[in-house]
Amino acid sequence: MSRSGPENAKARALREARALNPRPEALIDEAFLAEEFLDARDLVQVKYEMVRRVRAEGQPVSATAAAFGFSRPSWYAAAAALDAQGVFGLLAQRPGPRRAHKLASEIVDFLEQAMADDPSLRAPALAAVVADRFGITVHPRSVERALARHRDPKGR
Repeated sequence: MSRSGPENAKARALREARALNPRPEALIDEAFLAEEFLDARDLVQVKYEMVRRVRAEGQPVSATAAAFGFSRPSWYAAAAALDAQGVFGLLAQRPGPRRAHKLASEIVDFLEQAMADDPSLRAPALAAVVADRFGITVHPRSVERALARHRDPKGR
């Protein structure tokens, strides 16, 4: 069975865990590919072995990164993530913003005051007020979420 063949249960599990290597065919390191235990589809294995190869065997970063299908900066990022978080740091991060980044506390306070002044205001009108006052575009649902977080910071 080809390691980079059709999707199977392991590939689905790797994808769900954000550990599926999007380019297993880019890995050309013969020692890695010859080892039956190692799987080019497993991004955590690939990154770990790439970092280990440089650190334990003294291989050059540029050549090792290229053989594993990565750039030099990717090797340094993987090494730093491994040092900071262990193997969990080698998992791909979730895409998208990590927090509300447009609606700062100043804006949310302004929205709370606008609602106190006019309780009939709804999220679409509040989003328009934010655009007029602060010059940023926000979705009405983002306004609703920010206000909910502000009212109940612990998410109860």
